[in-house]
Amino acid sequence: MRRDQAVEIKIGVQHTPREITLESNQSTDEVEKVVAEALAGESRLLSLTDERGRKVLVPADRLAYVEIGEPTVRKVGFGAI
Repeated sequence: MRRDQAVEIKIGVQHTPREITLESNQSTDEVEKVVAEALAGESRLLSLTDERGRKVLVPADRLAYVEIGEPTVRKVGFGAI
């Protein structure tokens, strides 16, 4: 994936009213693989890295849902509204 593209990821956590939203430089396939491993019990934590390099860790047994968006190109500079 190109560095100027980001994938929006929304994570629902059981018993938590708000979802976690982050943008990641990981590809949709990479994110899907990590989520599948967590749900299959191969990993006790869902671990994702956001675009700034911060790690987001969620216990796999608390996942309610994971929504993976399509990669979008980041806009740089100023534009007319």
